[in-house]
Amino acid sequence: MPGWAGNPEPRRDGSHEYAWHCLPFTEGAQYGIELFYPFKNELHVTRCDGQLIFDGDLGADPGTGLQWPPLRNFCDNFYTYQILIDLKVPDDMAVLALPHPRLYTDPTDSVPIAVPALLRTSWWPMISFVVFKSPPEGRTHLFRPDEPFMQMLFIPVEPEFELLEMDQEEAAERELRGRRIHASRETLSKETWWTSSTNTAFDGTYRHLLRAAKARAKERSR
Repeated sequence: MPGWAGNPEPRRDGSHEYAWHCLPFTEGAQYGIELFYPFKNELHVTRCDGQLIFDGDLGADPGTGLQWPPLRNFCDNFYTYQILIDLKVPDDMAVLALPHPRLYTDPTDSVPIAVPALLRTSWWPMISFVVFKSPPEGRTHLFRPDEPFMQMLFIPVEPEFELLEMDQEEAAERELRGRRIHASRETLSKETWWTSSTNTAFDGTYRHLLRAAKARAKERSR
């Protein structure tokens, strides 16, 4: 901050609330890795009369024999970017391509919208291209130098999750914990209450509990 997550306004009465004020969003936005646009000039992708227009000077063809320029129309409703990047993961892991988190804070619809894709790169030694959703009619996606345009997460290749109903003992323990947090919220969030410029109340209860959980985990690992 300042940046795509909002202005550096402190958490205090009268400040405007921004995405970075929300710790779960901040941690989610910092998870995995970002991919940055590597060219020196901006590229604009615009939909006009149903057609995609790519406007930008990416320089001369480097003569590698690869597609140039690296972006092209794909099925009209999408476009691709030949990225050629190798992200090696273990056999039980995969690379999950996602839109960059700044998509969710952008009021202009100008952030490229990466289409989610699960890539098993332990045996596929490159990501040859990524796919983006085309902008709506009359709108433009902007690729700017050194600006992130997508997020990559590393996750288990097989989602071996099973949704189970809590038994009565576990449900009761969760309910009791929730009630204890609610009952002691005023103490937990002491001196962190604030009301934003849009009259929305915030407090630091989650931040305090996260800090305590991290400290407890660190202590246990010693």
